[in-house]
Amino acid sequence: MFVLFEEAGKYLGGRVLSEAEASAQVELETGKRVKVKSAHIVLRFEKPAPAELLAEGRALAATMDLDLAWEFAPEGEFSFEALATEYFQAHPSLVQQAAALLALFEAPHYFRRAGKGRFKKAPAEIIQQALVAIEKKKAVQAQIAEWSAQLAAGDCPAPVREQLFKILFRPDKNAPEYKAVVDAARATQRPPLELLKSAGAIDSAYQFHWRRFLFENFPKGTGFPALEAPVIVDELPLAAVEAFSIDDSQTTEIDDALSVTGLGTGTVTIGIHIAAPGLALQPGGAIDQVARSRMSTVYMPGHKITMLPDHVVEAYTLQEGRDCPAVSLYARFDEATLELLGTETRLERVPIVANLRHDRLDAVVTQPWLEDASVMSEETPEMVSRLRPPLSFLFRLAKHLKAEREVARGKPENFSRPDYTFRLVGNEGEPSGDEQVQIGTRQRGAPLDLIVSEAMILANSSWGGWLGELGVPGLYRSQASLAPGVKVRMGTRALPHAGLGVKSYAWSTSPLRRYTDLVNQWQIIAAARHGKTAALAAPFKPKDADLFSILSGFDAAYATYNGHQGSMERFWTLKYLQQQGITEVDATLIKELPNGALVRAETLPLVFVASGTQGLPRGARVRVRLGDIDEIALDLHGTVTERLDTTPADAADDSGEDEEEVAGPIAIAVDLADSEAAPESTPA
Repeated sequence: MFVLFEEAGKYLGGRVLSEAEASAQVELETGKRVKVKSAHIVLRFEKPAPAELLAEGRALAATMDLDLAWEFAPEGEFSFEALATEYFQAHPSLVQQAAALLALFEAPHYFRRAGKGRFKKAPAEIIQQALVAIEKKKAVQAQIAEWSAQLAAGDCPAPVREQLFKILFRPDKNAPEYKAVVDAARATQRPPLELLKSAGAIDSAYQFHWRRFLFENFPKGTGFPALEAPVIVDELPLAAVEAFSIDDSQTTEIDDALSVTGLGTGTVTIGIHIAAPGLALQPGGAIDQVARSRMSTVYMPGHKITMLPDHVVEAYTLQEGRDCPAVSLYARFDEATLELLGTETRLERVPIVANLRHDRLDAVVTQPWLEDASVMSEETPEMVSRLRPPLSFLFRLAKHLKAEREVARGKPENFSRPDYTFRLVGNEGEPSGDEQVQIGTRQRGAPLDLIVSEAMILANSSWGGWLGELGVPGLYRSQASLAPGVKVRMGTRALPHAGLGVKSYAWSTSPLRRYTDLVNQWQIIAAARHGKTAALAAPFKPKDADLFSILSGFDAAYATYNGHQGSMERFWTLKYLQQQGITEVDATLIKELPNGALVRAETLPLVFVASGTQGLPRGARVRVRLGDIDEIALDLHGTVTERLDTTPADAADDSGEDEEEVAGPIAIAVDLADSEAAPESTPA
């Protein structure tokens, strides 16, 4: 005897081997034996074979009119045999009974299950809703099939193009656009990104990277709400100094300026003056909420997304010709020995006499010009000539401070690689991706860079230590040691920074560009106003949960922004190779890989994988023939054609870039503004 029974949401058939009161041993056609509860058996028969019965039953069920079956079905609970009797004939055949069972079971929108083999009619209004939903689903499936076919044929439907970034990076797996891409990728056996690219969904590699970044980080756009910059109401004294800033020509957020007084008296006072939005903005205010949501200005070649609106920046920037509110650190030095005699923090207005631009002055303000008063230059601007004595002292002091830090860190800083600058010819506003790119270099440690970087390190370390002494929490950067793998971390305690050779380091000198600096400025202002009781008056108290939230949010945002900057610098470097027709580069091998090695181009900000490096040691100089460029993946491979040296050079560099992290096609070029020991006022 054969039986038909329900198992795991489907009907199976088999031959009964033995049967007890409550169950039966059944052998399936596959030979597998199962124990079936008697209550689960819905049909018993001698012939035909179960597989044949199910096949004939399904075929007949497919011809049944469900609307008619619903009309014929008894009211209340009924069995499938009862429906077969009403629909087919008074004594339905075994196949007709099986057809009725399968039709009822597979039409839950018409019939609801009431037990094994038993059902109830669904209300008419529910059926109508279900039928509408079914028709809608059929239409969606047809649309998916149509879009999938178009993608496979190399044409991207507009709805798929509009959802490109959501499909690739934050997909709704129930969306028809996503399903169409998945179906087409399976049909063509191609990765989704490659499929979409070949179908024309990506018409600009630059726009792909740019719009992906906006999609993931600025989904509501980069515009600002209507905001008014609060006026600083404090009665601030006017400082008796002449301060000047040193920045790149593209810098609009002028955060810091320097002054020198007391030359020739034996005690020289250096003023490090930081723009003071913290005197006007308040934690929790409208502008603070905007700054906190962004955490930092985002830099990339030819463009940037500012942390604060332009008119807010303009209100507090250290603009030439104005007396600007500032948080000032005054450091007194012995003029002969350069011994630090003491520091003082003041809230004041500072006269800004000049906004110097280092990219216009590097050729003028050289080390010989700063160290030898007899060195002259006809190209020296009048203001720069006037500032020559303070600049010369600042350069002398910067070299001294750097030497002291190197003693503290236990080894000299080694910035053997230059910083690269990118200029997009004719670019105004947001780049299109087709601009001609020019890549220049600035060697780290150039006099003006060194002056600014050492001044900022002095301010950040001094203020960080001061806050720590007062018990006022801040946002610190620390590094336990220079051992490999020990990275710079952020925290709320004043801990040593081994990489810089300082006892503590709290970013405080760029409050218009970094939210950490604005937070620290609020704490510094409280310290300046309240001294030993500052811990009670500061906006953020010890173990403040909000401070930890800011720290983690900033860390994540800053890493993301740096990653995007590195991606865009790599994009423009690859563009440069194409525009200049460069097919070979000289490079240094920096890390072995299973099938080649990572190499670093010697004259471009480019790290990529090269083959043919077997047997070559780290530091070997090679000539590499470049392969195809993938602007979407930002990928480039090369092949070593020649070794250029016999003794490998030392590939180590203290630029802050961890060789172990340079593992993909994107090489992160360190921005001057982000490097721990570089001029923090200098954006890319």
